[in-house]
Order: sequence, then structure tokens, then C-alpha cells
Amino acid sequence: MRRMSQIVAIDQGTTSTRAIRFDRSGEPLAIEAREFAQAYPRPGWVEHDPEEIWRDTLAVVKAVLTPEVAGIGITNQRETILLWERTTGRPLHDAIVWQDRRTADRCDALRRDGIEPMIQARTGLLLDPYFSASKLQWLLDNVAGARAAAARGELAAGTIDSFLLWRLTGGRVHATDVTNAGRTMLYDIVKGAWDDDLLRLFDIPAGLLPEVRENAELFGETDPALFGRAIPIAGMAGDQQAALIGQACFTPGMVKSTYGTGCFILMHTGDAPVLSQNRLLATPAYTIAGERAFALEGSSFVAGAAIKWLRDRLGLITAADETAAVAGGVPDDHGVWLVPAFVGLGAPHWRPEARGTILGLTLDSSAAHLVRATLESIAFQTSDLTAAMRADGAIRPAALRIDGGMAANDWFAQFLADVLDVAVERPACRETTALGAARLAGLTLGLWPDLATVAQGWRADARFEPRMTAARRDGLLAGWRDALRRALA
Repeated sequence: MRRMSQIVAIDQGTTSTRAIRFDRSGEPLAIEAREFAQAYPRPGWVEHDPEEIWRDTLAVVKAVLTPEVAGIGITNQRETILLWERTTGRPLHDAIVWQDRRTADRCDALRRDGIEPMIQARTGLLLDPYFSASKLQWLLDNVAGARAAAARGELAAGTIDSFLLWRLTGGRVHATDVTNAGRTMLYDIVKGAWDDDLLRLFDIPAGLLPEVRENAELFGETDPALFGRAIPIAGMAGDQQAALIGQACFTPGMVKSTYGTGCFILMHTGDAPVLSQNRLLATPAYTIAGERAFALEGSSFVAGAAIKWLRDRLGLITAADETAAVAGGVPDDHGVWLVPAFVGLGAPHWRPEARGTILGLTLDSSAAHLVRATLESIAFQTSDLTAAMRADGAIRPAALRIDGGMAANDWFAQFLADVLDVAVERPACRETTALGAARLAGLTLGLWPDLATVAQGWRADARFEPRMTAARRDGLLAGWRDALRRALA
């Protein structure tokens, strides 16, 4: 009899759905991925088709599944929200994506009413359309019959993890985990419960929401009709917390930064949330075996999305991996600045109305200048986030662990180390988000006994030491701040 010692991680992201099968050492054995469509019904609106996500999820899991698989872990794009019928599982509307800004006016009105301090104290978050609460209120108010059906108890709501769990278990389990709940702006991260006052504020019936569970526990089993047998679903976390786990950042002060569609940097802050005075977010990092950990988070909405824009909209590159060589061919003092506020600016600025800006163009400027300025802008945004963390009292980390698609770019990794004046470490396993979900499921199922064992499995592929002079660094950051001021004006 074959020993079941492998885990399949479902990594449901903003632009693709992937399944990765890992062995007991944490090595990826098989990967299947499908990109899916992005819908932009109006400027600032972003939606996903939940049925397409579901079809892709089934397809990628089937492609990597083997008899050795002991269980499934799920990680997902956070904040993206949808409503579905309890009897049929049918979504009432496309999912509203975390990038969507349609509820900016609602959030502005609440901010003028002085609500934000209460929201931050309870949820660790700031009042912004990025989070799920105002999106869910919009669905209830704008989808025909939704609010009446919700009042009758006919609907369920949740982030993508919750929807996938519902579908995978044949509608038997309506649950989420603490990291996803903590991004809805409806969950009190100190009390560990949905907040009645916030539910009333956004006019959301409590019966819509899923049960909140720890990250490493048995959530349920897949419907045997899906994969030929019932498979335990044994771990779940939002993508950025999953990456924190995949990067083995289990000690206060450790930091990881993920460069996917956006840039998300998380610092482990211990067993209590740190409420930022510099417009960062306090967020659950994980809860495992009753142990709660929190993180300080900074989010930039555009990172890899800017590289995709260079490729798909401007046609300046044909593949993302070209950018390192292109950027390396442009002199340091090229004078072109890009502020990638295509969907507004996230932390620490929180300006949803800001838009992308290019400065410093001359007749000598070329496509290469814009490519380099784009890579630089992502490092500069990371610098803004780390500066805000230091202002909140964080110590300078020994190293920044990076992951996501852009982590493979040596030029970017070196420039990031130079701008931050901190060593940058890239892991041997690049699939850290999926690995984090796999680690959680493996902890539940006994493949790994504890977090210390998981940490021992982390290995570096490369380390980039800062080598830029302080004068050059200061000059670049001053230029970036000037570009930022002009964009915000």
C-alpha cells in the first residue's frame, strides 16, 4: 500500500488558479495552472467569474492529484467577496475583487463620520474599499432580490476560500479561517469574533457569514464525486499569510515581501496586534493549535501588475523575464519616474483616487527607461512600507525574504536590497504561498509535528547584499518622494 505523504495546495490568485503537489520535504512535484479573465465593467471596477474559478480549480487539482495525496490546503486572494445561494451554490453576481474601488464614496462618507478609529481598533484595518465589508454591502444593495433573500436565510457570503470550501465539500461546510476573516473589516481580531457593531454599520446579516476557524485544522472532506474519493481539506490561509508561513517567518521581527499582482510585506509582531500609527495594517498572521500570531502589513496594490501592463497594454516587452536585462542597460541617472497608482495607492498613503503618473520624459527617453522606472517604482513602494514599519517601532530586520513572480528577477532583487539597505533573501522553493497552504494541511495531518520542524525546512537560493552608497540611495529616494508628491497633487 502506498503511503499518503503528499499534499496538494490550491493557490487561487488574482489572475490564475493553480494546484501544486508537494512532497514531505516541501518540494513541489507537479504544478498545473490556468489563467482566467479579468472583468472591468466600469473604471475602477474589477470582477471575477466564480464559475470560471471553480472550473479551473477542479481542472488543476485533477491534473496533479495522485493516490499519495493525503490532503488539500487552500490559499486564496484575500478580500475578494461573493454571494451564493445555499440550496444550489449558484453565485448571484460576479465576485468583487480586492482591487475594486466602487465603494470609495461609501468609505469616504464613513470616514467623515469619524468611524475609522473604531474600525482600526477592532479590526486592525483602515477604512478603505480594498476590504470586503463595503463590497458585500454593495452586493446586498445592488443585486436584485439579494437583501430580501439574505433576510430569509437563503444566501451565504464569503471570500474565495469559503466559496471553494463550500463547493469542494458539496455544500456541507460554510467556513473560513482567521486570516481571511481578518481582512473583511467585519472581524474583531482581538476578541476573535465577527463584530456586531460593524455588521450593523454595513447592514450585513450575521447569518450570511461563515464560521471562523484556525488555519491548521480539518475543515472537511471533498465530495467523493469530485475526485473519486473523499480527501481531507486540512489547512487554509489568505495568500499573504500563507506566504509568511511558507517563508517560515515564525519569530517576531521576521519579514517577508511577496511580489505578485501587488506587493505585500508582512512582519511577524508576536502574540498581540500592533496598531499602526503610520497607516499600516494589523492583521492575524495565523492561529495554530490555539497559538495566535499577528503581523504588521503594508500593501501596495500594483507590483507584478505593472509588468503585465508593460507587456500586455504597451507591448514594450514580450515576457516578464526580459525586464532584468532591459533595466540593466539603462544608466542609474536616467531621470524617468513612474508612480504605478493604476488602481489608487495603498499603504501608507491610502489614496484610492490617485492614478498612474510618468514623469521626467524627454526626447531621449525610450521603452527601456520606462521598463527600468517600473521596476524601480516597486522597490520604492517597498521602501515606503518599511519606513512606516520603522516609524511604528519595528527594528531593522536581519533580512527581507522575498517571493512571488518578481523574486526571480536578479536585477530587481539587487536594486531592492540597495534601496532598503537590507539583505534580501530568495528561497529555494519559489512557490511559498502554495507551500504555506501545504504546510498547514501537513501540520493537521501529521506530516510535520510543529512549526519548528517546518522552519528547519526553509532554505535560501540566493542572498543579495546592499552595495549602493548612502548618498546615491538618499538621492533616489528624494526623487521618488518628489514624483509621489506630484502624482498625489
